[in-house]
Amino acid sequence: MQALRFVRAVAFATYKEWAAYRSHMAVSIFIGPVYFLVQYFIWHAVYASQDILNGFTLSEMLTYYGVMSVITYLTFDFADWNLQMLIRTGKYVTFILRPVSHVGFALAQKVGHRTLGFWMEFIPVFLIYLFIFKIKLLPPQPFWAVLSIILGFLMTFFVNYSIGLTAFWLTNAEGVRRVFLLMRDITAGVFVPLSFFPEGLQHVLFYLPFQFMQYVPVRVYIGSYELAGITMSIPQVVGLQAFAVLCMWGVCQLLVHLGARKFTGVGV
Repeated sequence: MQALRFVRAVAFATYKEWAAYRSHMAVSIFIGPVYFLVQYFIWHAVYASQDILNGFTLSEMLTYYGVMSVITYLTFDFADWNLQMLIRTGKYVTFILRPVSHVGFALAQKVGHRTLGFWMEFIPVFLIYLFIFKIKLLPPQPFWAVLSIILGFLMTFFVNYSIGLTAFWLTNAEGVRRVFLLMRDITAGVFVPLSFFPEGLQHVLFYLPFQFMQYVPVRVYIGSYELAGITMSIPQVVGLQAFAVLCMWGVCQLLVHLGARKFTGVGV
């Protein structure tokens, strides 16, 4: 109960803090639709000479990108940048002295930030896709779709937080962070569905945590899952996603423990 009150207090404080910059968040409303419009023209050109590509029809492909876009508004995270800044400036030391872990604090911040993003970003873009672009955004299995998005939310946080922890070993890890973000988006299915990669690479991607950030929530939202020739029911893949999140949480905690031993409080 105390932990719940802590999360609620930090989330509410973060919500109020970011609500003061509503115009900054409102700008992002245009990013998703513009990106989708580019994909719309690209895939219309690709499908001009064929009806099905790698198991996707044109309608299914556009649905994939539409769902990917709206889910991104719910799972967006910058814990890696924030953590690296705290470590580089030495301000991380204030969290060592507090009775709560920075992992829990950062997660609560994300809850508050995305709660604001839900009604300022997600809902407007959802309505744009639904009524202007005519994308089917109503999941056939709402319960599993919501659960998978929550798990994707957690997986994105733990993965990003883990890359932020590299600042314990690298004073300025911005270069590593940028490379990682690019590789993360590629292997999470943000640019193209993972089923478009060569079969051998798909088997590698199946065992990496990145598919559980975006690709799995999108496929669960659509109502089917397939990768590397492996087809799973929606409950099965969500269960696998939950197990992957638990493993990533363990990795994150281990890195926190190892990294704290390297922290020197530079800049304090």
